[in-house]
Amino acid sequence: MASSPPGPGSGPAPKAARCCQGCHPDCSMGGAGNGGIQRVQDTFKAKDLLITPATVLKEKPDPESLVFGTVFTDHMLTIEWSSDSGWEKPHIRPLENLSLHPGSSALHYAVELFEGLKAYRGVDEKIRLFRPKLNMDRMLRSAVRATLPEFDKEELLQCIVQLVKVDREWVPHSTAASLYIRPTLIGTEPSLGVKKPTKALLFVILCPVGPYFASGSFNPVSLWANPKYVRAWKGGTGDCKMGGNYGSSIFAQREALDYGCQQVLWLYGDDEQITEVGTMNLFLFWVNEDGEEELATPPLDGIILPGVTRQCILDLARRWGEFKVSERYLTMNDLIVALERNRVKEMFGCGTACIVCPVSEILYRGQTLHIPTMDNGPELTTRLLDQLTDIQYGREESDWTISVS
Repeated sequence: MASSPPGPGSGPAPKAARCCQGCHPDCSMGGAGNGGIQRVQDTFKAKDLLITPATVLKEKPDPESLVFGTVFTDHMLTIEWSSDSGWEKPHIRPLENLSLHPGSSALHYAVELFEGLKAYRGVDEKIRLFRPKLNMDRMLRSAVRATLPEFDKEELLQCIVQLVKVDREWVPHSTAASLYIRPTLIGTEPSLGVKKPTKALLFVILCPVGPYFASGSFNPVSLWANPKYVRAWKGGTGDCKMGGNYGSSIFAQREALDYGCQQVLWLYGDDEQITEVGTMNLFLFWVNEDGEEELATPPLDGIILPGVTRQCILDLARRWGEFKVSERYLTMNDLIVALERNRVKEMFGCGTACIVCPVSEILYRGQTLHIPTMDNGPELTTRLLDQLTDIQYGREESDWTISVS
């Protein structure tokens, strides 16, 4: 086995590489001595993966006692990048703290992004990833928006597959739990300048997880809708998975809890468009203004995160062909009028962490609006949950999954 490189984020910065023409350090050609040419590595390769196994393995937790995102596996994946030499070799190593300069751009200006996907242990004991290429697509789009280095999506996916294989015993033996995968890319250049970083670190950590919400994965939630807080805006980064979008939402979430609600219903604009629920995409199943049974969700106009579960629900509903499926704007007034006329059937949030989450009520301008999701079964929400989990846990064959083992 190859000797282990230094820990992630550590070690002196390499000297600026220049091509034989004496070009700018960001030139894609580097001096290799004796008139030779050395290319900057524009991506890492899974075939170059280094693996350093942990010598001490932690005890696996009881799947029934898992709290989301608090328990981590034995290993992590790290890949360093610099503008001088490009991507280094990927390395699976024992989970450890990162070594970062206190001037790293991720710490000051949120030059970072992350993803979230899961590995599931099926009823046949096979481990599967669920539509991971959609996560890789979104991660690359976020990297471009954050001016962080681009990479080959398939190479990263193969590295993640290998990491899951190394920690495969951490994938819970339960159809109520899974292994959460958190790829992250951060700027690590030690500079207080607000600029594109010249150093970055891509890392992936794993967490065995149970239900996302403490109240249970399918209990309804109450929402607090107040237009004074905005999650995202046109021209911003609401359609990217960046930490700043989430950190800035915590204050509103705490206020929602103070009002006795579990999540925030994010509104946007003078017409109070309904956009997202907490960290989830939103769906409304109703009879629309034209008397049609419709499943509606806000369109991807730059302020909505293109969620993987959102896309799956749209794909499934369109495949069924039983009702109208729309990506359209919805406002609080639309919802209130529909409630008054008994046209609302179900409302639910969706995301990788929770899959689907029914909504029971909304606190809006001092008034509690009853959402009849649970009064109606909830038939559609349950059907979607059942079909998605059937695919994820191998009860239903689908090309949406890839096998890890």
